[in-house]
Formats: sequence, structure tokens, C-alpha cells
Amino acid sequence: MSLSEINFDDLLLVMVVAVAVPLLLGLVPKVPIPSSVLEIAAGILIGPAVLNWVSDDSVINVFAKLGVALLLFLAGLELDFAKLRGRPLRLGLISFTVSLLVGLGLALPLGALDVVIDPLFVAIVLSSTSLGIVVPVLKDTGVLDSRAGTLVVAACSVAEFGSIVVLSMFFSPTGSVDPGVTVLKLALLALVVAAVAFLASRKGPWRRRVDEVLFRLQDSSAQLRVRVAMLLMIALLVVSESLKFDAILGSFLAGALLAAVTDPAKDEELGHVRHKLEGIGFGFFVPIFFVATGLAFPVNQLFSDWSTAVRVPLFLAMLLAARGLPVLVMRRDLSRSELMPSALLQATSLSFIVVAAQIGVTVHELKPINAASLVAAGMLSVLLFPAIALRLLERAGARAEPGASPDERAVEGM
Repeated sequence: MSLSEINFDDLLLVMVVAVAVPLLLGLVPKVPIPSSVLEIAAGILIGPAVLNWVSDDSVINVFAKLGVALLLFLAGLELDFAKLRGRPLRLGLISFTVSLLVGLGLALPLGALDVVIDPLFVAIVLSSTSLGIVVPVLKDTGVLDSRAGTLVVAACSVAEFGSIVVLSMFFSPTGSVDPGVTVLKLALLALVVAAVAFLASRKGPWRRRVDEVLFRLQDSSAQLRVRVAMLLMIALLVVSESLKFDAILGSFLAGALLAAVTDPAKDEELGHVRHKLEGIGFGFFVPIFFVATGLAFPVNQLFSDWSTAVRVPLFLAMLLAARGLPVLVMRRDLSRSELMPSALLQATSLSFIVVAAQIGVTVHELKPINAASLVAAGMLSVLLFPAIALRLLERAGARAEPGASPDERAVEGM
């Protein structure tokens, strides 16, 4: 197909939305709406369900798939392995396990009633947290580096990583769920990642020469560090697909690997490579993915009758229970005033829900109506839970002793 045969008209309208949403939110900064929620809503508005201005064509589909890969890649890049050591990691793993068990317990009755196809799939969808939304809230309240902030970030990081791994293990595009084969493939993928990490961390004369070239070309038209990062993402994506896992696992592992071998404090020295990668992802591909999600959103099914309308608040309550209740494993490390906001932040999830819902429909493990309901519940979670948590944190901070230092008030407030 030649370039002249490709139509960019629909992509133009999608990019108009991608520019208009952050511009609008910037003009009214007091409106606490994440851009991803507004992008999905705008996609619904301009899509076939409402105005029918834009269709989900092949061009948008390709860019949207790249958007998914970059979204998960950047999510992996957010992992702070320094905060995942020791007790925070142990509590995070226990919290994630409890999330899966609670989610499965809540989903099993729905499976028995034929409301959902596979309760395990729904449990996995409910087990994740949007780390990219939680961290800014903790940062805004000044408690990100406190003990409690570290525990919450660790729990959210484990949940984000664990949900992607578990989803890829049990629900591959081929539909194969042989436990033995799956574990062997996962081990092979881990060996590939470990081999890349080993090569990237090795020292020697050859490494010095490579580093010299990287430093010389990192800000030139070659943008060599960015190209290496993109090569790593595509390579692990292809390896992941070759092993019959979903591509999102490879993308996330690529970001996590890059986070493990690079120091965020040295980003300026490394040519602002993280900032450039975020520019590529959040500046172009990721918003196309969210708008495309809105284009394919089955609004008519969602409000076809009362039984479908109640699914959204039902899934929202299940999300709060599955991710909120496990905060009790940290009750010895958190004060009473910290438990509720921590539970709300851990129950905030959207990106993984959107990606997993699409996978579920593709592999026929999730009804389209349930996929739409889960996405709607995720949108409500990022609209409601962080705002309530922020209010609770501010109220707790206001009750702190007036004579305490800012750091002490922050810790007490969280």
C-alpha cells in the first residue's frame, strides 16, 4: 500500500483531541480530571457511538498498538527498585496475593451466575494499580519519601508488575494455559532479560568505547540512547510474542530493565533520555491509544438495560475491595489516618484495565459489555479515589502539631 492510499483524516481528528484535552485541563487546573479519562470520553464523543466523526481505521489501530507498548514500557520505567527492597517488597507481594484472592472470591459468584466468563480473568483485572496516578498524589502531599509513601509505592509497583505477569501467564493469545510450559517460557524470558541486564552492566575497554559513542551521539540527530531504548522495547516485545505471551509483558519488562540499569538522578548526564522517551510516548502514541479506546467503546451496550447499568458501580466496588482491603497487611506500619487514603490510592487503576479489557475480548475470556463496564469503573476510580485520598491526607496534615517540622508533618499526615 502506497502512502497516497493511506487516509490520515481520522488520525487528524484524533490528534486534535490529543492536543485539546491537555490544553483544556491546563486552562482549568482546578478540575481534577486525569487526561486519560478525558481522552477516552472524547473518543466516545467523536466515535461511532455518538457523533460518528471518526472510525477506528487501520492507521489509528497501528498507532494505538504502539501506544499500548509505550504505555507499558513507560510504566516499567517508573519502577523504583531502591524502594522495593526488604519489608516494602514483602508486604507488596503479600498485598498483591491477597488482592488476587479477594478479587477471585468476589468474581466467582458472578461466574456462577454467568455474568462473567472467567472469574480468574476478572480477578487479575481488579488486582492492578495505576502507579503513574498514585505517585503524583503522594508527591503533591509531600509524603512520597516517607515510610508510608514508600510502602504504598512498593505495593502499587508490585501490583502493576504482578498483574501484567499473571495475565500473560494465564491468558496468552494462543489460549494455551499449560502450567509447566508457561513457567518454562517465563523462565526463558527472565533469562533473556537477565542476559541483557548483565551485558548492560559489564565494564571493560569495549564498554568505555561504547559509552563514548553514546555520549557523543545522545543529543545529535542520531539520538542514539533513545534508539537503543526503542530497540530494547521492540526486541523484548518480539521475544514475548514468540514465547506466546502477550506483547505487553515484553514492553513492561523492557521499561523495568531500563529502570534497573539507569539512575534517574543522572538523566541530565545521559541526555535526558527518560524525558525524551516520555515525550515520544505521552506526546504522541499513548493519547492515540486512549482516544482509540473511546472510539471502540460500546456505549449502547453499556446502557442497554438496568442489569448492564449496575455493572459499573458493581465493578467499582469490587475494585475498591480487591485493592483496598489488602492495605490491612500494612496496618502495623501505617497509622489509622493513613489506612483509608492508602487503600483508595491502591484501588486507583485505569491503564491496565483498558489494556486487559481489550485482551480479554480478543481471547474471548471477557464479554464486551463487561469490558466496557470495567473500563468505566476504572475511569471512575481515577476520578474519585485520588481526590478523596488527597482530601484525607490534607485533613490529616492539618491536624498535625503546629510546631512540627514540615517533614514531620508530612510523615504524620501519611
